[in-house]
Amino acid sequence: MAIPTPIPTRVFSGFGTITPEPHFTCIAIKFSSTSTPFPFGFSPNKLQLRPLLNTTRNFCAVATGVQEVLPTPLTSTSPPPSMVDGATRLYISYTCPYAQRVWITRNCKGLQDKIQLVPIDLKDRPSWYKDKVYPPNKVPALEHKNEVRGESLDLIKYIDSHFEGPSLSPSSGPDMEFAEELLSYTDTFYKTVVSSFKGDDVTEACTAFDYIETVLSKYDDGPFFLGQFSLVDIAYAPFIERFQLFLMDVKNYDIGFGRPNLAAWMEAMNNIDGYKITRSNPKELVESYKRRFLANI
Repeated sequence: MAIPTPIPTRVFSGFGTITPEPHFTCIAIKFSSTSTPFPFGFSPNKLQLRPLLNTTRNFCAVATGVQEVLPTPLTSTSPPPSMVDGATRLYISYTCPYAQRVWITRNCKGLQDKIQLVPIDLKDRPSWYKDKVYPPNKVPALEHKNEVRGESLDLIKYIDSHFEGPSLSPSSGPDMEFAEELLSYTDTFYKTVVSSFKGDDVTEACTAFDYIETVLSKYDDGPFFLGQFSLVDIAYAPFIERFQLFLMDVKNYDIGFGRPNLAAWMEAMNNIDGYKITRSNPKELVESYKRRFLANI
C-alpha cells in the first residue's frame, strides 16, 4: 500500500467555537404531547432517577499524550492495502460521527500504534473498499485478525474488550446495566433532536437535552454519564458536538444554557485528548448539517 501524504494534526477547542447572535432557551415546555419514548421509566413531566450508585469503578483511566499525524483520505484512485498482512486497520471518515466513536475509543485506549487509521473519502470512495474490505460499503469498519467487523456501537465494545489499554466500561452490576441502557438510547436521542431541525419548534430537542441533563446528575464522582469517562460518553460525543454547533448557529439555541450538568460534560469532554483530535472544523460541520437538513426548506 502506498504511504499516504500526512496532513497536520487537527485540534479544535470548545463545543462553542461558532459564536452567533444572542441565544434563547426554553423557559416553559409542554411535554405531555410528546410521543418520544424514553427509557428507565423517565417521564418529561416527572424526572425519575435510580438511587446514586457509589460502587468502585475501574474504567476511569484514559490513555493520553500520544501525538498522531493524520493520513490523507483514500479516494477512488488510491490502491488498496494488503489484505493478507495481518495488520489491524480502522476504516473511517473524518466527518462521520459513527466512525468518530470508534476513532475516539482507539485513541483513548492508547492504540494508535496497534490499530492503523485508514480514512476513506466518502464522496470519492475506492471501489475496492466495497469489493475487498467491507461489502456494506460504510464506515466504520475494523479489520482485525483477517476479519472485518462493522457497526459503531459494536466496534467500541469490541475494541474495549479485545485490546490492551484502560478499560472504558464497567464490568458488571448496575453500572453495566445502566451503561447498556444509555447506549441503546443513542438512536432515539439522535432521531428526537433532528426531528426539530426543520421547523421552528425545538420542544422535542429540549426534551431530549433535558433528559441528558437529568441522567448526567446520577453520579457525583465526575461530570460524565457514569461519573467517570466511559464508552457512553464516546457514543454521545460526536452527536452532541454537532447538535450544539448546528442549533446555536441556525436557531440561536444554546443546549448548555440552564443545563449545568450538560455544560460541565461538554467542558470535560474538551479535556479528553483522544476526543479532541477527532473533531472536525465546526463551520464545515454546520454547513454539512444545513445541506442535509435544510436544503429543501
